Amino acid sequence: MTDQPWLIAMVELSDSFRVSLAELARELRAAVVVWRPDEEPAPPAGASVLLVLAGGAEGAAIDLLAELPSAGAPVYLIGAAPDHRLAAAAVQGGARDYFALPDDLDVLRRSLEREAREAHGRAEAGRFAEAERSAVGFEAILGRSVALRQTLDQAARVASHRDVTVLIGGETGTGKELLARAIHYGGPRAPHPFVEINCAAIPANLLESELFGHERGAFTGAIAAKPGLFELAHGGTLFLDEIGAMPLELQPKLLRALESRTIRRVGGQQGRPVDVRVIGATHLDLAAAATRGEFREDLYYRLNVVALTLPPLRERDGDVELLAETFLARIATGYGLPVPSLVAELRAALRAYAWPGNVRELRNAIERALVLSPRGTLRAEELIPAPARTSGRGGRSPLPFPATIDVLVRAAAHAMLELAAGNKSEAARRLGISRPRLQRLLDGQPD
Repeated sequence: MTDQPWLIAMVELSDSFRVSLAELARELRAAVVVWRPDEEPAPPAGASVLLVLAGGAEGAAIDLLAELPSAGAPVYLIGAAPDHRLAAAAVQGGARDYFALPDDLDVLRRSLEREAREAHGRAEAGRFAEAERSAVGFEAILGRSVALRQTLDQAARVASHRDVTVLIGGETGTGKELLARAIHYGGPRAPHPFVEINCAAIPANLLESELFGHERGAFTGAIAAKPGLFELAHGGTLFLDEIGAMPLELQPKLLRALESRTIRRVGGQQGRPVDVRVIGATHLDLAAAATRGEFREDLYYRLNVVALTLPPLRERDGDVELLAETFLARIATGYGLPVPSLVAELRAALRAYAWPGNVRELRNAIERALVLSPRGTLRAEELIPAPARTSGRGGRSPLPFPATIDVLVRAAAHAMLELAAGNKSEAARRLGISRPRLQRLLDGQPD
């Protein structure tokens, strides 16, 4: 049991069982407040559970249930008559259950113990949500530029609407996941789970099971039933990162889940209701992908209820230096290093570089430069990648020229793959194309 007190409101229509119920409340470490309908205008606010004491006044209690403003707290009717018709009328009138004392005292105790655990769980979830709101809420997204603040203002308005589907666009590294978390923890679903999945990182043959779950024996290796991420996110938010990489054959099932708010596990026969807000994110132009037949048009429109676009760092005036100073302080402190100053030369270098990897690239660059520079300093040659320092200043282009468009496109794909250290998903993100399309270009197939 929790050591923190929780509140039981006793609604007295009769003083029967008052002593035994007070003793039970002490066992459960519950605070107790008594309300008498004939003396006070309304029951106390903030009760975890309401007990209607009605020994000998059961009929009046049934009439009172319809008028009882419980504010969402469960109501239990306590009487003396072990009558199943009375119990049915109580439940029909809005009570969670009916107990006839003294015979049902142990059953009542177990029910209140369960209510105490659930109240404690809700309180813990609320505290966690508040902590997360401070850590990853809108205030945690750094930047003062007009372009960023416009997007954040729109997102804050969306957050308050618990069921609105959101599609976040933006280049890789702009902070799409951070914005999705801010929307979740800034809204009414905050006490419930935030569940994320990168659709580009899961093999196509496993993604359906990850999202919707599977029943035992649904496929080889399915030795037990497993809930999917939709079920795990029930009540909260499911964040589908890189949704543009979702296989076409799976997209109708996602569309059906969004429209019907039910899912069916792989190998299952019955639908399961889910209460989930879906937030998708992509670096791709999904409208163009739908036109090319690479993404279902109906799913695109269902996801695109509210579209938010995070601007790239190069379009966020003044934010590069603000972010760099923040990262410098955090990372240097974490490594136990002195925090170096951003001198004029470094500020100019930060502003001159385009930051194709955006905030993620900037943070990594700061960390790398701190580690490689002499203690207490930050060298520009460590901060900005060498190819960026030489581009446009006599550096040799990796692309063949003159050449046909097809040859140039294939060469660009190979060059980007090299820059991404062989990571095809990252290369596709930087090019703004799907991973399958990148593979076709690398293989020399017609695009």
